[in-house]
Amino acid sequence: MARKPAEQSVHRDDILQAAADVLQEQGYEATTMKDIAARVNLTAASLYHHFKNKDFLLLAVIERGLQEAIKIIEPIVQSDLNASEKLTDMVHTHVEAITGNPSVGAALVFEIKSLVSVTTAGRGSGDELEYIERRDKFFKDRDYFERMFRETIKSGIATGEFRQVDPAIFAKSMLGAQNWVGVWYNPNGRFNGQEIAEMLVDTFLTSLKAR
Repeated sequence: MARKPAEQSVHRDDILQAAADVLQEQGYEATTMKDIAARVNLTAASLYHHFKNKDFLLLAVIERGLQEAIKIIEPIVQSDLNASEKLTDMVHTHVEAITGNPSVGAALVFEIKSLVSVTTAGRGSGDELEYIERRDKFFKDRDYFERMFRETIKSGIATGEFRQVDPAIFAKSMLGAQNWVGVWYNPNGRFNGQEIAEMLVDTFLTSLKAR
């Protein structure tokens, strides 16, 4: 099948999804721009019309995944629900989003190391500055996402809904379990996303509830 030229329309989201799928299958080091381009019927040269290089494409994949996660969790945190209800909804929403698109979820687990180790040196000072600024913002946004869970736990402790725990450690443990679902989840497996979320809620909320 003939590849599309760069000027022919290919939706950015389709490219990002293709990149996430290939990254999940092959890993960052083994993945090439040619591999990703083939998934959306582009030539590798045409893909460079959309993204400067593989580093920027990886960054765009995980930026998108994190921003989608923030977008669905923020309204729950800002609601009038109590801490237990918020945390329940946050876990359900996050896990069901991950199981709805596990390749992006897996990228947010496995490719962070690649993101940290990547250097754009030698590719132009402007590119390097842009990459560093976007990478720094990603980590700030990731900290904000974690902080929403941490602050919800702290709120529940303050109201007496939750027992005394270290909110930072507990939040990291919760999010680690949720994020790892994207690595092992099988759409054809025994449980769907909602059922998996319910199991995690039962585990963590039972542990948190004040005795």
